[in-house]
Amino acid sequence: MIPYVLLVVLWITWCTLHSALISLSVTEPLRRKFPRAFRYYRIFYNLLAAATLLPVLIYTFSLQGTPFFRWAGPWRIVQIFLAGSALFLFAAGARRYDFLQFLGLRQIKDEKSCSVLTDDCSLDTTGILSAVRHPWYAGGILIVWARPLDTTAVLTNLVITGYFIVGAFLEERKLKLQFGQAYEDYRGQVSMFFPLKWWRNKIFSRNNG
Repeated sequence: MIPYVLLVVLWITWCTLHSALISLSVTEPLRRKFPRAFRYYRIFYNLLAAATLLPVLIYTFSLQGTPFFRWAGPWRIVQIFLAGSALFLFAAGARRYDFLQFLGLRQIKDEKSCSVLTDDCSLDTTGILSAVRHPWYAGGILIVWARPLDTTAVLTNLVITGYFIVGAFLEERKLKLQFGQAYEDYRGQVSMFFPLKWWRNKIFSRNNG
């Protein structure tokens, strides 16, 4: 029992640290106090996240046991659907997000940073972002569950899923501050993770077409 408690504590600690370091309460004071140096913060944040994640992953893999659930037989179709949907969301999100902004390299070049991952810091509502607001978070939730499940995997998945959900809400606080009513309108029209509002609008349009 103790190893699994430690597992959950390690994942919660990493997720909390990861979210806290990108929160407005941390980033805004640093931005105001070190305006020129702050352009390097995203790179520092990514490197620290990767460095602190490594020991958590090593410990997680050390606890892996025999799965009590495998995606076999008819369940294989569900697994393929989850993994395929996740890959689609990752790829579609990558077409709208700027990878240099994500890595922190564009901030160094342009000497500015913003709450979105577009290259010009604008609010993008096209492509996959017209169907879901957080395609990468949604893909992350799907992909972690599309694997054989043992106790370690379930506990890890629950923490990571909670992290993605909380992270999305925290990110939306920043987006609302940056874009105001424009983001409120967007949030009212597009679902957070899965395209429920998009499907509803498509069905409504078809019935009234």
